[in-house]
Amino acid sequence: MNRRPGLSARVKLTASYAGFLLVAGTLLLAVVWVFLLRYVPDSSQGLLGVAPNRYLLVRTFAPAAAVALAFLLLFGLLGGWILAGRMLAPLTRIADAARTAANGSLSHRVRMPGPRDEFRELADAFDIMLEQLEAHVTEQQRFAANASHELRTPLAISKTLLDLARTDPTRDREELIERLHAVNARAIDLTEALLLLGRADRKGFSREPVDLSLVAEEAVETLLPLAERRRITLDVTGEQAQALGSAELILRMATNLVQNAIVHNLPAGGTVTVRTGSQHGASVLRVENTGPRVVPAEVLPTLTEPFRRGTERTRTDEHAGVGLGLAIVHSIVRAHDGTIDLAPGPTGGLLVTIRLPSGS
Repeated sequence: MNRRPGLSARVKLTASYAGFLLVAGTLLLAVVWVFLLRYVPDSSQGLLGVAPNRYLLVRTFAPAAAVALAFLLLFGLLGGWILAGRMLAPLTRIADAARTAANGSLSHRVRMPGPRDEFRELADAFDIMLEQLEAHVTEQQRFAANASHELRTPLAISKTLLDLARTDPTRDREELIERLHAVNARAIDLTEALLLLGRADRKGFSREPVDLSLVAEEAVETLLPLAERRRITLDVTGEQAQALGSAELILRMATNLVQNAIVHNLPAGGTVTVRTGSQHGASVLRVENTGPRVVPAEVLPTLTEPFRRGTERTRTDEHAGVGLGLAIVHSIVRAHDGTIDLAPGPTGGLLVTIRLPSGS
């Protein structure tokens, strides 16, 4: 990699090592002069009447001191260059990994060996960053591919219906219009869900106190007609629970949870229980429903992924959705610095527990 003109870190460290060594040698010679040579009489008789005197000692000591300082300088430069190279080798390895990642290979890791020093901690932190970045990019690529596939389906159906209306004049136009309206509504719902998902991920919203108990009641009231058509009993109780966040997004979160609980339920005679409260400094929302079978444990982690509809759960075609319900819930919870926990019901159904930071 081409480096900008200027001294490299290795040259600077080498100069520093050599300079410190040269200064230490000079100080040592100064100590010899201050505490030894200056007390030698500068006379022909020398110390105690015995030669040599200060003049002769200085003439003899000075060349040797100069040679010693020159040796220290060369030794400092050579040793400093080697030591600086060894010290900077981990940074070079991290820089190589960064360049590899910049070229698109996010699977590369530093995996620094040796003791857990500052460089090892830096390398481990860099590896964690690469791992998270790779997972995020993979998730975004999968999401983009799935979104394109989901959007292509209603568009293809609309094109087919329009071609049919143009080529077959005898076709019932009222039926075509109704089908086009349904397909268009599904495409609009999907687009709005994608926009909401992106907004939640960006955290581009203002925060205000929101009472989860009032939000839960509003969501249940909105979905009451759907529950009555499917003969599902809604039960909402709980105490006041103040959370801090966006009232619109939190309402959408609760609505999605209750709607999923209604749709993925028994064909008839099922129940949906909504509870709110406070626990350990957090505001809690719990939504539990019944179901014909227990949700497998291996399926639970996939339910919050985009476009994963949970094939093991019961639903009707008219409310199949686009597979973004729990994904939007997960994004909203994550944007509010909260947690979501999914657990299977003992006899079927699903228990979803949302914990948001308290706004009180």
